[in-house]
Amino acid sequence: MPFIPHTEEDVRQMLAVIGVDSIDALFDEIPPTLRAKPLERVPEGLSEMQVAALMQARARTDGQPLCFIGAGAYDHHIPAAVWQIATRGEFYSAYTPYQAEASQGTLQLLYEYQSMMTSLMAMDVSNASLYDGASGLAEAVLMAVRANRKSKSRRILVPRTLHPAYRRTVRTIVGNQKIELVEVAFDASSGRTDLAALQAHAGKDFAALVIPQPNFFGALEDVDALTDFAHANGMLAIAVVNPLAMAVLKPPGDWGDAGGGADIACGEGQPLGAPLSSGGPYFGFMCAKQDLVRQMPGRIIGKTVDVEGKPGFALTLQAREQHIRRSKATSNICTNQGLLVTAATIHMALLGGEGLANVAATCHANTVDLLARLGGIDGVERVFDAPLFHEGVLRLAAPAADVLRSLAAHNVLGGYDLSADFPELGNAMLVCATELRTSDDIDEYAGKLTRIMAARTQAKCPVEPKFK
Repeated sequence: MPFIPHTEEDVRQMLAVIGVDSIDALFDEIPPTLRAKPLERVPEGLSEMQVAALMQARARTDGQPLCFIGAGAYDHHIPAAVWQIATRGEFYSAYTPYQAEASQGTLQLLYEYQSMMTSLMAMDVSNASLYDGASGLAEAVLMAVRANRKSKSRRILVPRTLHPAYRRTVRTIVGNQKIELVEVAFDASSGRTDLAALQAHAGKDFAALVIPQPNFFGALEDVDALTDFAHANGMLAIAVVNPLAMAVLKPPGDWGDAGGGADIACGEGQPLGAPLSSGGPYFGFMCAKQDLVRQMPGRIIGKTVDVEGKPGFALTLQAREQHIRRSKATSNICTNQGLLVTAATIHMALLGGEGLANVAATCHANTVDLLARLGGIDGVERVFDAPLFHEGVLRLAAPAADVLRSLAAHNVLGGYDLSADFPELGNAMLVCATELRTSDDIDEYAGKLTRIMAARTQAKCPVEPKFK
């Protein structure tokens, strides 16, 4: 509710109808010793217009930084209609629609969401979402261990090119269930999973292979070779993808020269209509092959007809923990992020396949331009040479944390420092340019980075240059 609708006259009328003299009299059963005392040092209230003016003035002092950080959360344009529709009362409290007869609108929206996701991923089925991309991958790992009856191990191959936060999250969730994650190294020149290192695991018993596309460095993995390797060695293939990239890249359902496709696809849905908002809330998605549907966590919405032949929607699959399966349920954390899924469905419907592809193509073009501009600056170089999407890695002739701090001081969020997660890369950072970054934005970034690197080179110490 954006405002309090009750006037003083409304309150007086309400009290008169129920026969009470005051609001305090409504709560006279509460002992005085338990009542809160008046707040001290609280200033007088401001009008709505005064509050808006105050907050706008404070926002102006913060400035509006240019964002070149990706690393799993992306600064995309969201059409105004998305959240105008998503925050309507019919959707605003969207949650699990247990009573199908009273939840047809929510059920239909989730059905449309599932239909769009299966089309985007070229997969058979989709659930109604998960908490986020990282926990969604953990659910996919658990699902693969349950579903792969040929494997006797509880081991999963995980490329080091997977998002480090995803690796930590998955290890936290599945580690105590005696599931082992075995990392696979990446090639130092391309930034892609090292196929030679992967071959060292050929013939061994693993339940699944995780395949990121694009990977954390932005590099495009050889998904066909990785998928074929997984299936040839009795593993399930788990795709972890950026959903926007799937508008222009081969979708998981079509991976593999043998034509098998990935068995499970999951990832973070934030690029589909969710704004950058201090880490969330976002939502995770999961799709799978039809023969794995009984192992999927969460819910699946189906379309049917009632006794009168009218179309309707129902919960076709709902293996929830509070139902009869209890501890044997497929998942205990499968609540869907209803409001975010609502926004994503509206976002995809507004843009359509062509619109998503145009956004993805613009992001790619801007990232290529950004890497070319920054890579030409003295003291800055490209690290990997593989084809990429959305982001890339740069190595600096100065500590990345210091350079990024200098950029932030001048209103540019320059990228993600990789030194903690990938110390072997040296002073490296991950940079990203979405469709919102203009040529002028990239010029501004390049100009400021040029001056910072020149000042550090001249001073031979991490001095922050002063310039406008």
